[in-house]
Amino acid sequence: MLKIINLRKTYGKNHALDGLDMTIPEGALYGFVGPNGAGKTTTIKIMTGLLEADEGQVIIGGQDVTGGLNERKRSIGYVPDFFGVYDNLKVSEYMEFFASCYGISGLSAAKCCQTLLEQVGLEDKEEFYVDSLSRGMKQRLCLARALIHDPALLVMDEPTSGLDPRTRFEFKEILKELKDQGKTILISSHILSELSELCTDIGIIDQGKMVLSGSMEEILRRVNTSNPLIISILGEKDGALSVLKSHTHVQTISVKEGNIMVNFNGDQDEEAGLLRQLIESGVKVRGFMREAGSLESLFMQITDHDIEKAVLVHENESGL
Repeated sequence: MLKIINLRKTYGKNHALDGLDMTIPEGALYGFVGPNGAGKTTTIKIMTGLLEADEGQVIIGGQDVTGGLNERKRSIGYVPDFFGVYDNLKVSEYMEFFASCYGISGLSAAKCCQTLLEQVGLEDKEEFYVDSLSRGMKQRLCLARALIHDPALLVMDEPTSGLDPRTRFEFKEILKELKDQGKTILISSHILSELSELCTDIGIIDQGKMVLSGSMEEILRRVNTSNPLIISILGEKDGALSVLKSHTHVQTISVKEGNIMVNFNGDQDEEAGLLRQLIESGVKVRGFMREAGSLESLFMQITDHDIEKAVLVHENESGL
C-alpha cells in the first residue's frame, strides 16, 4: 500500500531523515514508533504532502506520488495530534465543510456525513458545537472527517494521547472495525502496550532510519529472544560465571536476587548449547529461562545508544 524509499530531510546540519526505507502492506494496521526526535513527525508530514523531502520517493498503491500533492490528498486521510480551530462550528457544519473541500455536496454529503458520524458514535451530536465536545469526541470527529473522501490509507499521529482508558478502548474498537473494512492504517504512538495489542505490523525508527520492522508476530518473537536469560544455580556460581564469561553470545552478566541474569544474543539452538555446556561443566542448573518481556523492553534495547555491550557486570556475591 505505502512504500517509502531512501527518504532524506535535513534541517540545517540536522539529518531528520537519513535514508529512511519503509513499507506498509495493504490492509495492515501499522504501528510507527521511535524516540523523540527520531523523525516520525517529519516522515508523516512528507507522506501526507505537508512537507517536501530533500530526496526519496513516496509510493502509494503502486503509484509514485512524490511530486503529486493532489494524488496524496485523494489517497490519504490524516488525523493529526491536535484538533484544529473550528470550535465555532456545529458538528454537522464541520463535516459538511470538509465534504465540500473534496467536492462532495448536497444529498451525497449529508448521507456521507451521517454515515461517518454513526460509525464513530457521534450521530446524536450533529447539532452540538465543536467546542462543547470532550477531547475524546473531538478525536472521533477528527477521524470521521479524515474518512470523508474514503481514503485507502489512514495516517494517525498520537490518536489516543490524553484520552481516558474507556475512551481509548472505544477508539481502538473503531480502528479495528476500519481495518476489517479493508482500510490500511498507520498509527504513530508512544503507548507501545496498546500497539502490541492492536497492530498487525510495526516499524521502529531511530535517528532518521528504520531500525526494525516487520509483522507484530515476528517482532514479538524477537522480543522473546532479546530478553535476558535467568539462570538459577544450586550451590556456588563461580563455575557458571566462568562458562558464561567465555561464551561468544553472552554480552553482559549480573547477579540479581541470587539468579544470574545474562544478556544473550543467540538463538534457541544456541541457548540449548549454553545449557548443555553449563551442565557438562558440572554446574548444577535448577532454572534456565528467558525473562518475560514486552515491546517496550525491545524498544529500549534497540534505541539505547549508551549500552556497553561487551562489559561484564558482577555484584560482590558473584565471588569475582
